[in-house]
Amino acid sequence: MNELVLQGEIGERIFTLRGKEVMLDRDLAELYQVGTKVLNQAVKRNIERFPQDFMFQMTKQEFENWRSQFVTSNADKMGLRRAPYVFTEQGVYMLATVLKSDVAIDVNIAIMRTFAKLREFSKHYNALAKRIMEVERKNDRQYKELKKALDELMAGSKVVESKTIGFIKSDQ
Repeated sequence: MNELVLQGEIGERIFTLRGKEVMLDRDLAELYQVGTKVLNQAVKRNIERFPQDFMFQMTKQEFENWRSQFVTSNADKMGLRRAPYVFTEQGVYMLATVLKSDVAIDVNIAIMRTFAKLREFSKHYNALAKRIMEVERKNDRQYKELKKALDELMAGSKVVESKTIGFIKSDQ
């Protein structure tokens, strides 16, 4: 599998829970090409390698919130009798020591690279947000003019977008 495709697929499966970037046991099992039960059994046999900051089970409330936000089809809901386990980046790394297949090694490398790219993106995003907030605090004339121009541009693009969408819908 192309590594860029794999990293994109991995990135879509990482979400934030309890302030940590995590992946579900079932998503990891699919990527590693093993059953979820097999993955969880391997973890249980090596539980000393998975402290709470590496892996934890969703609470009932977290599970319900996740199901309502991320699971849309009945097929995905089938078989989910218990809240899934989630793995932090460190937990995913530890899985590589437990699952020893070539697929697990390749997938684990791609997952580690994806986590690193997310951290890098977050660092740049936070720096940009900080700069924007500094400019907003200055509240000078140039900022007000720029903000007004951007607002007008955004309003104009929404009008064009809605006209385009309307055109497309009526054309079908």
